[in-house]
Amino acid sequence: MRIAIGSDHGGFNLKTAVGERLAALGHQVEDMGVFSTDSSDYPFQAAAVAQAVAQGRAERGVLVCGSGIGMCMTANRFPGVRAALAPTIEHARLGRAHNNANVLCLGERLTPADQALAILDVFLATDFDGGRHQRRIEEIDQVAGTER
Repeated sequence: MRIAIGSDHGGFNLKTAVGERLAALGHQVEDMGVFSTDSSDYPFQAAAVAQAVAQGRAERGVLVCGSGIGMCMTANRFPGVRAALAPTIEHARLGRAHNNANVLCLGERLTPADQALAILDVFLATDFDGGRHQRRIEEIDQVAGTER
């Protein structure tokens, strides 16, 4: 699977671990930055990952900042992106199964790395349930005016 990843300085270390895990699992990883812990602003990396997913250059995305909240808010501004902040495995499972989330958002300051990698594994392994959930995703696009 093609997966775009990105972070700000507050998520750099976890993003690096995520990238290593994805590569070890055989995924094609596109790292959109940042590449150090030097202070940076999250919207630019969130936009790069969200655009890659929205344009089909990546099948999924992973974004990491201190809390995951800013990344999630930014990514969800892009039509076709369904970013889920997943502080637990169950959030990741439901985000995929019920909402067909295509971008996972994590908070390095709030989620220990081993837990974050377990969340990532579930996000990757869980299929979308479809059915009534598909209708609801279509309704999200309809009320947002982003119908495809």
